[in-house]
Amino acid sequence: MATDPEPFTLPEDVSAQPVPIPPLERSRHVAHCNRCLAGLPASLTDIDSSRMVLAFYCLGVMDVYSALDMKLSASDREAWRGWIWAQQAGGEHGTGFRPGPFMTRVRQPGYTDASAPHLIMTYCALLSLAILRDDFRRLDRAGLVRFVRACQDTNGGFTTTPGADDADLRMCYCAFVVCSFLNDWSGMDVTRAVDYIRRCRTYEGGYGQSPGAEALGGTTYCAIAALYLLPQDTAPAGRLTRAEHRQTVRWLVHTQDGATGGFAGRTNKVPDACYCFWQGAALAIMGEKERIDAVALTRFFARCQHRFGGIAKAQDEAADPYHTYLASAMIAIAQGAGTWALGPLDPLVNATEETAAWARERVPARPVLA
Repeated sequence: MATDPEPFTLPEDVSAQPVPIPPLERSRHVAHCNRCLAGLPASLTDIDSSRMVLAFYCLGVMDVYSALDMKLSASDREAWRGWIWAQQAGGEHGTGFRPGPFMTRVRQPGYTDASAPHLIMTYCALLSLAILRDDFRRLDRAGLVRFVRACQDTNGGFTTTPGADDADLRMCYCAFVVCSFLNDWSGMDVTRAVDYIRRCRTYEGGYGQSPGAEALGGTTYCAIAALYLLPQDTAPAGRLTRAEHRQTVRWLVHTQDGATGGFAGRTNKVPDACYCFWQGAALAIMGEKERIDAVALTRFFARCQHRFGGIAKAQDEAADPYHTYLASAMIAIAQGAGTWALGPLDPLVNATEETAAWARERVPARPVLA
């Protein structure tokens, strides 16, 4: 008696199986930034004029990967502390930190040539000193408050240096972080600053660099983080409405590319590793981190890893400390599996939670009460 044949089944489709994610090359990324601390390759000499920012990115990578003790000796740490404090510059409009020695090409009123402090560099200097676990005894706090006040423009925004004509949300964010660390908001007209931020909002729900400009991922992060840094007594006036919250989340989520997993900085642009932080960190601040496709994002970062160390803006591009740090910071926020799990990061100030806590405890003139 004939029997029915065994049912035929197709072989398993190997192409449909998930490809394992390569490991996070921690030691290579740390080594890349350690090399850049010692000397820049020819491809990066254009950022030599922003040495303070470069130092922050490189030190920040070591901090994110918990490699500072391994890579920097006690004497190295002291040397870097000394160099950063040497960039603290004071004058008629207060005290801040400059990009590096002899980096100012135009004389600023109230400061000697090459000594004018810079708001973004001041933000980077405070975080770098916190990474190096400095005690901040040399910080001119009163002068720093005066400097922030002098940088606030008549439109409510902030400029890089007093009297400059370059106000935008990047400097606004840095001013908010400085005031938050100081636990002193007397150097800022908060109402005008919040109004400036709100005027930078676009129809998409993102924020432009200045009022009327196109929405960008980086400046959207700056706006969201600044509003969430506001002290509790002023926060309700600055926070987003429910409708604004939904609109901003929708715009941020839709900038994650379905094909690559990375985030684009603007509508209809290609993904970039740095924007993965700007958009992803903004979502984390807003309590919407679960909307990020973390697995796809991890695959994107894995493709951006350079074979000689460091993380590039995109696959097959050259690595640099800027993209290496911001990608690593987002990896810490996303908290992937296995080697892709890093220590927690405070997205509000863009530093590890331990470093942020160190700054909040030691930068203020008076201890912050719990």
